[in-house]
Order: sequence, then structure tokens, then C-alpha cells
Amino acid sequence: MRRPAHVTSGLFAPPEPSRTLTALSADGARLHVEVHGPEGAPAVVLAHGWTCSTAFWAAQIRALAGDHRVVVYDQRGHGRTAASAQCSADALADDLEAVLAATLAPGEKAVLAGHSMGGMTLMAAARRPGLREHAAAVLLCSTGSSRLVAESLVVPLRPGRLRTRLTAAVLGSRAPLGPVTPVAKKVLRYATMGPGAAPDRIEACARIVHGCARGPRHAWSQVLAELEIDALVRELRVPTAVVAGTADRLTPPVHARRIAAALPVCVGLTELTGVGHMTPVEVPEVVTERIRELVRTYVTVEEDVA
Repeated sequence: MRRPAHVTSGLFAPPEPSRTLTALSADGARLHVEVHGPEGAPAVVLAHGWTCSTAFWAAQIRALAGDHRVVVYDQRGHGRTAASAQCSADALADDLEAVLAATLAPGEKAVLAGHSMGGMTLMAAARRPGLREHAAAVLLCSTGSSRLVAESLVVPLRPGRLRTRLTAAVLGSRAPLGPVTPVAKKVLRYATMGPGAAPDRIEACARIVHGCARGPRHAWSQVLAELEIDALVRELRVPTAVVAGTADRLTPPVHARRIAAALPVCVGLTELTGVGHMTPVEVPEVVTERIRELVRTYVTVEEDVA
């Protein structure tokens, strides 16, 4: 029997949602959506990254769902959302708008947080009416808006054409990831996590990443390799916080600094020493508290009800 694509006990085991639903995107894609926490509570919408799933946010859901309404969804081709022929930044933005429309009341404001490709989703949607209607504030975790392959540090070579070609080959590989073995966990930790990442966090990330089908993994790697949404960062006109790990090899801190400098309303750039790319899992309490701060500052239930 195939092991589940997430751990099944502890902090990083996904809790049962209050309800599940399907959001219909613009091209007909059917997105798996979960809602956790009490109706009427301040809303938080979380978008996961490449090769991940709703399970990636388990620690944040557990911490926030007591007094927040937490919405998570599987990006197309990930988790319980089927793969689609349409893979693009515009498709990511379409999907986010569909989830917001399906889970939030007209005019209701929420904090939107995205990790990696999830952060790219929020930036890609910066001009969209749905985001502008519903975003009270945004948190961008371990993400970038362009030059993702050229500036990646996964391949330990000096910057240049050779490193870029090799990085593209590694990240765009069609090879199956196979079972989660001790060697596989070492590879994943090197590529995506800080050197001091705890074993339970490595295990949690490995289960999720290895659970992603290789077809969608490859398709989305091609989209990310060509991503160029710098102009849209300047259109994200709500209070936006940025979090990055100093040991992130996939989206090194240069990306976070460039985004923070371009944002119209940047409300903080936090660089976490020794932390890698998987910030919501590596330091869940830091990411959760940043979300709480944004909710306290920018979301009020009274405004949402009105």
C-alpha cells in the first residue's frame, strides 16, 4: 500500500477540515478547497507552493483555526486537484480568484499568504478584481517574481550559463522521486531546507513533495523557469509582508529583497537566519505569528460582516 502523501501524526499531520468544497476556475478546473475553523471568524487564505499540497499548511491550520477561518486549497495538479493542460501564471491567478469567490462573502477581507509558487500566485493576481476585493493584507513566504533558475543556488557552481542549464535540468527533471528513503531526505534537505532543519520537519516535507506526481511537477517547473511577473509586484497595493530564509537555495534572499523594494506598501522584510526554503514548516511559529499580526492589524470581523 502506498504511504499517504503527508505525515499522519504530530504537528504536521493535516487536521480534519470543518468543510470541503470544490471551486470552479475560469477554464473549468475543479479545485479541492478546505475550510477550517469557525464561521464568522477573521479569514485567512493560504496558497501552497510547487510540489506541495494543503498538508503543507498543517501547522498554521492547527495554530490558527481556533479563532480564525482558515481556507486552504490544492493548486491544480497538486494534492486532490487534478492536473490540467493549462499551466501558467494566469491560471494560478484564475484559481485564486475562484477560491476567494467560493469561500468569502462579497466584500469580505482576508489575509492572503502564499509560499513559493503560492506567493507567485498572489503576485500574479495583483491586478485581479478578486484579489483587490478580498485582500486586506498579504504575506509572501520564500518566493520570487523572476530569474528563478538563474539565481537558484541548488547547483553549487558560480553564476553563469552552465549553472543555469544544470539547474534547469535538475528542477525540470521528469524522473520519479521514488520512495522517501534516508538518502532522499538528505537530498531534499540540501535543496529545500536549512542545515539545522529538524528531522520531523524534513520528514513532513519529504512526504508531501514525494507525493506530487511527476507530470504536474515537470509542467509547473517549466512555468516557473520562465516566470516574469516583476511588473505585477508593483501592482500589489495592499500591505504586504515578506519572509525569507537566509539559507534558501531555491529562492535566495535576493528575491525577497527585490520584491520588498518594489512593493508599494511593504510592511516588513523578515530574513530568518539559517532557515531554508520551507519556512512555514521549518519555523511554523514565526510564519503563524506573522499571519496573526497581519490579521490583528488589517482585518476586523465587523467590517467583513458589514
